[in-house]
Amino acid sequence: MVTKYLLLIFTFLTFFTFGLDKWFAKRGKRRVDESILLLFTFLGGTLGAVLGMIYFKHKSSKKSFLLKFSAVVVLQLVLITLMKMHFAGKF
Repeated sequence: MVTKYLLLIFTFLTFFTFGLDKWFAKRGKRRVDESILLLFTFLGGTLGAVLGMIYFKHKSSKKSFLLKFSAVVVLQLVLITLMKMHFAGKF
C-alpha cells in the first residue's frame, strides 16, 4: 500500500521536475541536474519521466540523456525481476 503511494509521489515529482527544468531552460536559468532527473526516475518516477519528456518535449531528442534514461529503466527491470525471484514463495 505504501509502495503505491511512493510510486505516485515520485511519478508526480518527476513529471514536475522535468517541467521545471524545461521552464528553466527556456529562461536561460540554472538547470536541474540530469543526475536528479535520473535519480527521481530510478526511485519510481519512470512514468512521470516519460510523460514529462512527451508533454514538455524535454530531453526527448538528447541522445546521451536517452541512453542514460534507458540504462536506468533496464536497471529497474533487472532489480524488479531479481526481487520477484528472491521473494517468490516467501510470503
